[in-house]
Amino acid sequence: MPTFEEIVEKAKNFKNLPSKEEFLEFYGYYKQATVGDCNIEEPEDEEKKARYNAWKSKAGLTADDAKAYYIEVYKKYAPQYE
Repeated sequence: MPTFEEIVEKAKNFKNLPSKEEFLEFYGYYKQATVGDCNIEEPEDEEKKARYNAWKSKAGLTADDAKAYYIEVYKKYAPQYE
């Protein structure tokens, strides 16, 4: 089974870009898995705010749980984008 890091690389190399909502799902789990709970102030910029909210919504998940969820999100969307 591929590691979290291998799955991240595969997701970065999708042939087509996921929708904004799908990207934010990946982003929130990725940040939670690699940084932990959101540690920045809420930005004013709308795009940055969407990323902030995606990350903040994953607060409390352990790094291992966030990695597992990221892999599940990858499995859900990979057939559309590989």
